[in-house]
Amino acid sequence: MRIEFIAQAGVKIHTAHGSILCDPWFNPAYYAGWFPYPRNDKLDHAALGATDYLYISHLHRDHFDPEWLKSYCNKDAVVILPAYPLPELKEALQGLGFHTFIETESGVPVRHGGLNIVVEALTAPTDGPIGDSALLIDDGVERLLNLNDSRPTDPDRLLVQGPIDICLLQFSGAIWYPMVYEMPAKAAEALAKKKRTAQFTRAARYVEIISPRVVIPSAGPPCFLDDELFRWNDVHNADDSIFPDQRFMVERLQAEGQQAVLMLPGSIGEFNATGNFTVQHPLGDLSVQDVFADKEAYLRRYATDMAPVIAAEKSSWEGPRTNLVSELKAWFEPLMALGPRVCDGIGTAVKIQTDDEAVLLDFPERSVIADDGREVTFRFTIPRHLLDHLVRTRTDDWVNSLFLSLRFSAWRKGAYNDYVYTWFKCLSVARIQYAEGFYAENGPTEGTFELTGWQIQRRCPHMKADLTRFGTTDGRTLTCSIHGWQWDLATGRCLTSEGHPLFARPESEEAKALAATAATLPPPGPDPAAGSPEGA
Repeated sequence: MRIEFIAQAGVKIHTAHGSILCDPWFNPAYYAGWFPYPRNDKLDHAALGATDYLYISHLHRDHFDPEWLKSYCNKDAVVILPAYPLPELKEALQGLGFHTFIETESGVPVRHGGLNIVVEALTAPTDGPIGDSALLIDDGVERLLNLNDSRPTDPDRLLVQGPIDICLLQFSGAIWYPMVYEMPAKAAEALAKKKRTAQFTRAARYVEIISPRVVIPSAGPPCFLDDELFRWNDVHNADDSIFPDQRFMVERLQAEGQQAVLMLPGSIGEFNATGNFTVQHPLGDLSVQDVFADKEAYLRRYATDMAPVIAAEKSSWEGPRTNLVSELKAWFEPLMALGPRVCDGIGTAVKIQTDDEAVLLDFPERSVIADDGREVTFRFTIPRHLLDHLVRTRTDDWVNSLFLSLRFSAWRKGAYNDYVYTWFKCLSVARIQYAEGFYAENGPTEGTFELTGWQIQRRCPHMKADLTRFGTTDGRTLTCSIHGWQWDLATGRCLTSEGHPLFARPESEEAKALAATAATLPPPGPDPAAGSPEGA
């Protein structure tokens, strides 16, 4: 295989049985909040678009770039389609002119044109914009696993055809937490440091389980070229930035004895005759030296070039002022009626604050009203012109548009509540009905296993990850490394969010003593430094 890197999760895989274009991203995403980093606009778009297969992992706009696909990608390419519960991805691609699809079944190999293809589809409401996926390609010589943003809960399923030669792996943030939260600077710094560490630890754990011959860190980071957002770029290699560049993951993996390589837009990589993966980088303004020698200067030049694009995006938000209460009432209240489990899971009123007005989403009462001054536990502050745009366009997924743009601020009192973010991801009839059905099904715990003196349920109460692979503990607290959620073992109480209790039975004398002590104390509250799955 020959790997041609594009940017972010974008890659073109060249095999003896045809080429596979994965997640090509060129145009800014999330209201021009995100741009590809390093810049890739000078690549040969026509050559990249001349592909035999197309794989779009999910509908995140840094993976699904409809403008570029419409302009450049071969419409006769065979689309490798994940098995998602809603047809949104297929319908979007059909709308762009694609017409030939391999409709996969999650985890089941498909033989096509000399290739063995496996797509592992993740279908929980918290996975991407209703779905995320990983791609495994076996061309008879080498096996490539493209994880992009996905976090498979059972990565061993991806090893059933044999060892992995090449793994493309997310390592950097795709998230708004904790940056947008209104909190003291020191608290935000501490949470960001913890989030950065958790990202690297999760990525390294996948590498440990999958054991590929070579790792290509990918799927991040983006860069932020608007003056309003530029501060989120990691230009000073800060340990509290959740957007570290590829160099840091390469260095960590190499220090652990893993072959890992840095690839930039236009880089070409493949195994040589001695079994080493060699990379040829482009020259000029796509060279390693130009990108990293003075990262801030590089981004400032990029920002100057993209300023007209950002201005055009902002001008597209302008339009007639909406009546927020009446418009949101007409839009949201029917969805509340269809989503009782989601509404009950939120269990409180959520405030949407603008420059000059506030609206309450009263989930217990299933109603939208003007702010009446009551105390709330969640508040989202959104610029009025952007909120009006969201309402006018009936944008059905604020999580994977507004929130990822970082063009808002948030505040909460108490623990993270994943139902709140499920709601803002499911602002259509089809999506809210799917989320209701998902929450109505209680997945199995699949028994227990022993860990540091405790018998612990095997499946994570949050998203059913296999805790025998992703659970770690210091003897008192269990952490699931996929999303960073934590539990107090002595009580089973979730420290990250309300609900989601863990079954944990003490076996050792030390564990029994901890459990006995906990029984005499008030229950622990949520840990504000515990992991949060907000974003990816």
